[in-house]
Amino acid sequence: MMRYFPEGMLLDSYENKRYQRSEEMLMLAREKGKILENIVVMCDANHDLWIDFGFIKGVIRRIDGACGIEDGSTRDIALITRVNKPVCFTVGKIVSAEDGERIVELSRKDVQLDCMKNYIRRLCPGDIIPARVSHLESFGAFVDIGCGIASLIPIDLISVSRISHPKDRFTVGSYIKAVVRQVDENGRVSLSHKELLGTWEQNAGRFSAGETVSGIVRSVESYGIFVELAPNLAGLAELKEGISAGQTVSVFIKTIIPERMKIKLIIIDSCETEQPPSAMKYFIDDGHISYWRFSPEGSVRLIESRFDGSQA
Repeated sequence: MMRYFPEGMLLDSYENKRYQRSEEMLMLAREKGKILENIVVMCDANHDLWIDFGFIKGVIRRIDGACGIEDGSTRDIALITRVNKPVCFTVGKIVSAEDGERIVELSRKDVQLDCMKNYIRRLCPGDIIPARVSHLESFGAFVDIGCGIASLIPIDLISVSRISHPKDRFTVGSYIKAVVRQVDENGRVSLSHKELLGTWEQNAGRFSAGETVSGIVRSVESYGIFVELAPNLAGLAELKEGISAGQTVSVFIKTIIPERMKIKLIIIDSCETEQPPSAMKYFIDDGHISYWRFSPEGSVRLIESRFDGSQA
């Protein structure tokens, strides 16, 4: 059974809540080595993280807040930004604070070290894993792949259909799937995402010539307008005034040409407001892939990914 998850996935589980009902249950969680989750209510001046169980307070000392804090490879901002967010931890002993208040010591670092040893370092290229979007930059999406350990999905590997920013595809806090590209000797994991969103044929098979459907304008060029019909499928529409990137439009599908991976469109109408990213539709969402080919058989262009140590 999977033991390591992106932070937040265990928060509302029955077992997680059960072990945090009383001091006795917390001590039982300690005895069993359970990984628990709760919300950080404060990061104090020493960068210790505090959790309020209701019946007792818990503290994750700065040094136990994350892997890399001790040697400086992880900055303290990684702790400060955990306030109001879930963190995982193991339960330690109950001690007395300077004011005499009883508090329970917790460790997030121990969970991360365990996760690195028994999960992250055992991943192989092609493995499909759960992830949680933690923050977005212009160059890619940072995701939690287990117990707060971060990895990056570069913007060009988020989908085949090009986007101007990862926010066009993801929202912070959303749970997604990703595919492992590589795990280096230090345990750093590189990820991709586009392979899980289906091949050209799988996506094009959802549409037919003669239909009028919704799409999102991704770019306006001198020769036409690229409209995304699905994250891994875009078509080219004839130029029309007043159309800009980001707009939602309705388009008439003129023709679908598999051998050229082309869909010809006509824009019928447009909406002035931008729409938030829709939930991901995955054609593959678990297991392992060794090879993925986006292009249809007979296509003049070959788009593929290999997960055998060489990337296409």
